[in-house]
Amino acid sequence: MAVVLDLLKNDPRPAVPVRLRHPEKAHRPDQPVQAKKPDWIRVKAPGSPAYAETRAIVREHGLVTVCEEAGCPNIGECWEKRHATFMIMGDTCTRACAFCNVRTGLPGALDADEPEKIADSVAKLGLHHVVITSVDRDDLADGGAEHFARTIAAIRRRSPATTVEILTPDFLRKDGALEVVVAAKPDVFNHNLETVPGNYLTVRPGARYFHSVRLLQRVKELDPTIFTKSGIMVGLGEERNAVVQLMDDLRSADVDFLTIGQYLQPTKKHHEVVRFIPPDEFKAFETTAYAKGFLLVSATPLTRSSHHAGEDFARLKAARLARLAPEHA
Repeated sequence: MAVVLDLLKNDPRPAVPVRLRHPEKAHRPDQPVQAKKPDWIRVKAPGSPAYAETRAIVREHGLVTVCEEAGCPNIGECWEKRHATFMIMGDTCTRACAFCNVRTGLPGALDADEPEKIADSVAKLGLHHVVITSVDRDDLADGGAEHFARTIAAIRRRSPATTVEILTPDFLRKDGALEVVVAAKPDVFNHNLETVPGNYLTVRPGARYFHSVRLLQRVKELDPTIFTKSGIMVGLGEERNAVVQLMDDLRSADVDFLTIGQYLQPTKKHHEVVRFIPPDEFKAFETTAYAKGFLLVSATPLTRSSHHAGEDFARLKAARLARLAPEHA
């Protein structure tokens, strides 16, 4: 069984006024909750000394991680290995996606010192590869693009050998924002489609599917050396043929890396799990995706965007070199 932990329940950080985590969902009817998860969804509960040390460093700098905010089931494994995905620009998102457990509402002002705090934590943890993500900041003129760029630059200064992967929002209606982020030269640019286009109105209503595909395509046009990556969840009622079409859309945008994982419902106010996808179907997705030309595919029930990101980056580089080798033979 998957172990679902309320990582914010006994949070040692200073108390803040009580507010609803998802005010926009408060009046939604309860969705069916799958009480029993299948045997193939298993995670290790966190609690090792290395996990505690990683958590202490995060707390020391007052940082936010998507590992905690989104209730990732892999937090025990990742933090034990000193892997953490830092979430910049606060813990409050301006959007209200039906699948997401990140707090929603009106965010506060940006912390001008955050890039340096992130860089300091990366250095203390000795990370070889770091993932930086963020909430959606539709309230900012550039969607937070400059803050992303400053964070990448700060990490480069403190830890020049560390490779940087970013998982960005879509910068919808933020002209010039993408160019600012790409100019900072992250090693991997990830933007998740999350689900098939037919689900967008109910699952990801604030986003636009083809805008997200075009965003990833534009990254390659601006800098072909940057690896691009995208991910989706399955179990939200999508049909297989829609997933296959999504693969084609991503390959038309020259995306290198695809992740596919099982959707897990955070609360009864979130979108229901329509179906738990068995491992053999994930394997079939992986086979199909490789046949379509992706350099790397991760498709398992517990796959998440940043899970094994460092190891995957090494595999990405090797796959690119292997594909280029015949051209230079």
